[in-house]
Amino acid sequence: MTYPRESEPIEERLADRIGLLRTPARPSRWAAAQLRRLDRVDRAAYRAVAGMSTPWLDTPLRVVSDLANFSKPWLATAAVLAFVGGPGGRRAAATGVAAIAVTSLMVNQPMKLAGDRRRPDRQQFGVHEDRWGPMPESTSFPSGHSASAAAFAVSVGDALPTMRVPLGVAASVVAFSRVYTGVHYPGDVLVGVAVGALLGRATSTVARRIRSAP
Repeated sequence: MTYPRESEPIEERLADRIGLLRTPARPSRWAAAQLRRLDRVDRAAYRAVAGMSTPWLDTPLRVVSDLANFSKPWLATAAVLAFVGGPGGRRAAATGVAAIAVTSLMVNQPMKLAGDRRRPDRQQFGVHEDRWGPMPESTSFPSGHSASAAAFAVSVGDALPTMRVPLGVAASVVAFSRVYTGVHYPGDVLVGVAVGALLGRATSTVARRIRSAP
């Protein structure tokens, strides 16, 4: 799916809405200016990644990006932990799956509906076609793949500290692949990671308190 307009930033929409609010003029102008500045940075970062001359990364990161659909790597990891990890592995797996469920519900429903940001036009930004995979039809902000990856990495890492580094690296690769393949702006990914990390930590905290309850 392609879009005829490049200028569909969430920051611009928010800036326009702030301008319509009945608030003091100076704070409104300042807030709108900061949002528009963030949009320029976001698009500049997207163009910088699109312009990377790294053809050896094209196929691997496209495969990673597509493989992460429906949280397949994280659910597979949870299954392995539950099967070979003993009681601790089963607890970590259950916490990780719960974190994915909570995060997917929050990101893919209210947040994406509220953001309503169009996907990037990869052709207009110059993303090389060798990187392209299927363009999702959902809105762009925030990145659900990045959010789920961060939620699983944080929640399972809390339960099994030895998994923090490998899961953190894997989640980072997935998040970067979403920008590299052109399906998300960097801002979408950064917000997705932040939301996923917060919800992953919240899920692991709740799970720990449930287990320690008398």
